[in-house]
Amino acid sequence: MSKLLLYLKTDAFRKNLIAALVVIVLLFLVIYFGLKAYTKHGVAIEVPQVKGMQIDQAIQALEKADLEYFIDSVYQMDMKPGLVIEQDPEPKSHVKTGRTIYLTIITQVPPEVSFPDIIDKTFIEATAILRNQSLKVGDTVYISDIARDVVLDVKFAGQPLKAGRMVPKGSKVTLILGNGRGASEVELPNLVGLSLDEARFALIGVGLNLGTINYSGAILDSLSAKVISQQPDSTAGFVGLGTAVNLTLSN
Repeated sequence: MSKLLLYLKTDAFRKNLIAALVVIVLLFLVIYFGLKAYTKHGVAIEVPQVKGMQIDQAIQALEKADLEYFIDSVYQMDMKPGLVIEQDPEPKSHVKTGRTIYLTIITQVPPEVSFPDIIDKTFIEATAILRNQSLKVGDTVYISDIARDVVLDVKFAGQPLKAGRMVPKGSKVTLILGNGRGASEVELPNLVGLSLDEARFALIGVGLNLGTINYSGAILDSLSAKVISQQPDSTAGFVGLGTAVNLTLSN
């Protein structure tokens, strides 16, 4: 014990003690300032407003601010693909450099849905079903059929579309509908301005007959005479197959 007390009073002990304290202090300062620099303690930047930008512009703004980013995507109809609609943290929030900003953008590729069965549905029913599936009616085509405004067929990109086929959300389809007139009625063509042979050919082509032929005024050349009126008139719309159409011609 006495030797230990004598050693504590020596210059060697005092020098070793001072050296140890200096090492401890230096080690503490290195750790303290090292952690402060590593964590950038007290350094904060303002999060830029990127919501409403296109994703490429948003990325440039975040990289310029020394911020990281993570991108998620959703699909919304009638919104421009690539648009940033959400960001977290919010704009003008203060964060450390290198912080990850979470972005939600509109995806460019819409998800697909199974096309519903709308055959034999009325136009109103079919439209409602399509709307529920995020699909649209692009065009309607009427054909001769006794069922009026009933879906007889569906086409997508010019091709027949069957129930169950996967199609992108927001797609527009063409509905083939019945006109309620049946196959025994045809649309009456407009014959005014045609020659007699041309009018006869047009009538035969749609299943109608040539009725009486009348001439108005002096006819110098019957071959060059043109139809100036017809009965029934073309505004009559649809008539039965085999209907006779009367013509008046003139030079």
